[in-house]
Amino acid sequence: MPNNSLRVGVLTGGGDCPGINAALRAVTKSLTLQHDAEVLGFRDGFRGVVNRNVEPLHYRDVSGILTRGGTILGASNKADPFNYLPRGGADVSAQVVKTYRTLDLDALVAIGGDGTMSIAHRLTDLGVGIVGVPKTIDNDLVGTDRTVGFDTAVTIATDAIDRIHTTAQSHHRVMIVETMGRYSGWIALHAGVASGTDVILLPEIEYDVETVAGVCRDRARSGQRFTIVAVAEGARHEEGDYVVQERGQEYTDSIRLGGISRVLADQLREPLDTSIRTTVLGHMQRGGSPTAYDRNLATTLGSRAAALVADGTTGVMVAVQDDAVTQVPLDEIAGQTRTVPLNNPLIASGLDVGTSFGVDDLKVQTGTGDASLSHGR
Repeated sequence: MPNNSLRVGVLTGGGDCPGINAALRAVTKSLTLQHDAEVLGFRDGFRGVVNRNVEPLHYRDVSGILTRGGTILGASNKADPFNYLPRGGADVSAQVVKTYRTLDLDALVAIGGDGTMSIAHRLTDLGVGIVGVPKTIDNDLVGTDRTVGFDTAVTIATDAIDRIHTTAQSHHRVMIVETMGRYSGWIALHAGVASGTDVILLPEIEYDVETVAGVCRDRARSGQRFTIVAVAEGARHEEGDYVVQERGQEYTDSIRLGGISRVLADQLREPLDTSIRTTVLGHMQRGGSPTAYDRNLATTLGSRAAALVADGTTGVMVAVQDDAVTQVPLDEIAGQTRTVPLNNPLIASGLDVGTSFGVDDLKVQTGTGDASLSHGR
């Protein structure tokens, strides 16, 4: 039984994704078995800390959840204590500090994405000891090469695009598949290359409609009477803006992206004389059982977070850099977004096999010296 010499809180903030339960399991079991700690789980992210909605987490409570999607603790992306939407955007961070002190916590492990890590950084300035575990399907957290949930989302999107291929080929259509990712194109890039899509449109590269139409026409002339386009929800055409599905204070950044696939379809109907269909993958990318990679990543990062807490190290996020597990200071990553760099080798590889990224002339650094490759479509 724990001797309560170490008392640690844990929460799962932001949106759900596969692998959160695996991370929660790793944190709890590692703290319990290796450090004889008492673990307290907060319900619904920071909302549970504000409202002191907390329950003990024992070894048996997290057994059997490795393969489960979502989070047994619940999550909320509307509970930023510095802009607490349930109370009209009030600053209730003092309540978080009060809960932390009242429960006599030694540290808080926050499993979340960029919003959670930004909140964690601000709370450290108020005296709350926090260790972050990166999870988001978007893979857009600065400081880590991979986030928990990304691999599963890519696998789901790849499988969906694979299935789209057969119906596109049968009916000789242009099929546009919209992925999640917000302002970063990681999911569209990885799933697009993995499934052999003909065009991949990313937020990082503003696309030209005529270039995309040209790819479709070239394929038709060569006897390939269908085209698959993978488009990230944050993609934009030249001189265009993000396509917004909804606006409102209930969203973390006041807007919810979505609908670029339909916009692109409308843009292509005039230059193309062919049938065009759209598919929005949506939240299915965030559901279901995590892949083996995400289970292993979550277990590794969760156990490292537990070790850091036991060692008295806080104010950091555990991370993967160059296949090594490390930690990065929260103040170096808060408020930033990790986008796809143009020198990403997957872009270069896609260009080499004929994939279009929506522009006629895309130059990318190969990553070796100062060499540059110029690819047309």
